[in-house]
Amino acid sequence: MNKTKDLTTGSPMKLILGFATPLLFGFLFQQLYSVVDTIIVGQCLGVKALAGVGATGSINFMIVGFCMGVCNGFAIPVAHKFGAKDYSGMRRMVANSVWLSGVFAVVMTAAVTLLCRAILMLMNTPEDIFENAYIYIWIIFCGIPASFLYNLLSGIIRSMGDSKTPLMFLLLSSVLNIGLDLLCIVTFQMGIAGAAVATVVSQLISGLLCLLYMKKKFEILQIEKEEWKVDFGNMKVLCGMGVPMGLQYSITAIGSVILQTAVNSLGSTAVASVTAASKVSLFFCCPFDAMGSTMATYGGQNVGAKKLDRLGKGLFSCSILGIGYSLIAFVILFFFGDTFTGFFVTEGGAEITLHARQMLLTNAMFFIPLAFVNIIRFMIQGMGFSMFAVLAGVFEMVARALAGLFLVPELGFTGACFASPLAWIFADAFLIPAYLHVRRKLEKMMQVDNSAV
Repeated sequence: MNKTKDLTTGSPMKLILGFATPLLFGFLFQQLYSVVDTIIVGQCLGVKALAGVGATGSINFMIVGFCMGVCNGFAIPVAHKFGAKDYSGMRRMVANSVWLSGVFAVVMTAAVTLLCRAILMLMNTPEDIFENAYIYIWIIFCGIPASFLYNLLSGIIRSMGDSKTPLMFLLLSSVLNIGLDLLCIVTFQMGIAGAAVATVVSQLISGLLCLLYMKKKFEILQIEKEEWKVDFGNMKVLCGMGVPMGLQYSITAIGSVILQTAVNSLGSTAVASVTAASKVSLFFCCPFDAMGSTMATYGGQNVGAKKLDRLGKGLFSCSILGIGYSLIAFVILFFFGDTFTGFFVTEGGAEITLHARQMLLTNAMFFIPLAFVNIIRFMIQGMGFSMFAVLAGVFEMVARALAGLFLVPELGFTGACFASPLAWIFADAFLIPAYLHVRRKLEKMMQVDNSAV
């Protein structure tokens, strides 16, 4: 029990900061995987290889993002049981999430590895980077089981209030990832395949370390034989949370696929520019991801404990943090954005850096709407209303699709720069009233429960 953390008592601001800080470092190291891959690919293999990796970004997000969303969703019923102090029920949820994750991993790996070449063709991937893109994404898709392993176990650990342990394993595996990148690409001359192999192996090791640590340190998670029994009721609850959250990522990514298709039509230089800008932007967006994951656990535990008054306090505290960071991030990117993007390329660097800086600053101007997207959406998910998060993803999909279909053909690269800000604004327009609605709904539900007692 000493490794768990109760978020249902104490100062919301202090709890959120304490929980989110390790998560932030975890997300930073997770992005370090991707950034190191991209830097080494761009510097050692050239712009064509860099563009090949970038051309897979949207379908990578669509498929691997689904895995992450499902696992995060599975962790919410675990958080509810933990908040309600129902530890046997919590272990049964964990056991059934393991069975479900195994099925999802096998089916998804088989399907997407067979279809990824056809998907790249439908996306009009430029011919000069097609094979690089295919090799990279095929290997990443082969690593879907490793993605499920790490994301499920780290999500379960976080659901019980421990956000530090996954960080430690990501720290170790990020160092390993850097070494494997250099070994596979520079020493073994594996080309773009080496970057993908390094990413998959590093995530697999992170997952295995989480498993070993949970078995040794979390007595509360020592599942008894009878608790491993398949329970279709629990599976229904888990899928009711996990599948909508996975679909949220995938639906959002559909818009990204349409946008990526439009960017592909601008040529490999434009694709490389978007790749460089996206890698830097994702790194600076890690605090928003940490805030979102924090609010999912915070919301889940407090709903389980029936402490609805703490939801608004937590939302306000996290919003203050999000706004403050957004302003700081914009200032940093304004002065140093071109320096960051310059890490990724050597040949054709001036044009790519100019375009990448334009995209970075355009996105950074709208970081405050992005902060609200993450904070409110994950809070709603933690409260148990995953379908609303899916609908928010639909709004993002529509916005990015509109940008791909209309803004990019009319404005070129500038149109692509405004795709994500437009998506964040669309999502906020739905999420803010959605939060107020689900909060009122929960209050009514608990009033009924209390009157029944």
